[in-house]
Amino acid sequence: MSSTADHTDPFNPPRPEEARAQRVHASLFRIAGRHAATDGQRRRQTHPSVVAPHEAVRLVTFLLSGAALLDEGEPEVDRADITAALSLVPLVRAELDELEASLLQMARGRGMTWPEIAFGLGLGTPQAARQRYERLADRTATDDEHA
Repeated sequence: MSSTADHTDPFNPPRPEEARAQRVHASLFRIAGRHAATDGQRRRQTHPSVVAPHEAVRLVTFLLSGAALLDEGEPEVDRADITAALSLVPLVRAELDELEASLLQMARGRGMTWPEIAFGLGLGTPQAARQRYERLADRTATDDEHA
């Protein structure tokens, strides 16, 4: 019972493997339109005067690749900047793991099923989604939680 409309809806695809790339772009536009439509909304997740680790890594990467341009008088990215960005990567990865684990916990708390979560993560099975959560939860658990 699939129609042409079903094939163009990236949030309800007939074949998840084909819709994954479409869903990524649609997801960015959806969240931006609903929760980051104004400068104030976009800035609420950032500190006004301190660059977050993921922002620093992204900035150095963008400047090196030419995706962002240096302002007049701004120094070129040098080896020390690259080393500094590389030094932040483990912290960024750990923060992303914590964010993902929290998002998975909140999704379950909002009644999402493991099949729905697996679909959102692009995983093939509910079991894979649950195992991913368990690995993340174990990796991000604090020493107090293990005691």
